[in-house]
Amino acid sequence: MISRRIDLILDTHIWLWLAFDDRRLKAETRRVIDKAAGQGVLHVSAISVWEIALLAARRRIELDLPVRDWVEQSLARSGLGLADLTPDIMIEAYELPAPFHDDPADRMLVATARLRGARLLTHDRLLLAYGGLGHVEVLAG
Repeated sequence: MISRRIDLILDTHIWLWLAFDDRRLKAETRRVIDKAAGQGVLHVSAISVWEIALLAARRRIELDLPVRDWVEQSLARSGLGLADLTPDIMIEAYELPAPFHDDPADRMLVATARLRGARLLTHDRLLLAYGGLGHVEVLAG
């Protein structure tokens, strides 16, 4: 039997935890990420790039490089692919089954995962609860 590889999309905070080797990223979560990277199915959404730029601009995170360089190096180092935002994703983001909160970045992440048939790796309690409703596959990070 051939097993189908399923894309894994990292929530923005999981990407940051991975990049900064944060202790909040559990060993099991690291194994899941490493396996997805090895299979070439590990991704971050383009909306996460925007979120990181916003966090850096607001001085909520400190990067050792300009945002553009940091993103480029982080993507190259960790085996991450970039999931583009498409018109379908942007439309899906506002047609998600209710109930869903108003955070546009979360909406884009969930829409990306849904349309790609991917799993979303997150520690966000609202996204985990939404996944529990069966509208998107989420993994607790």
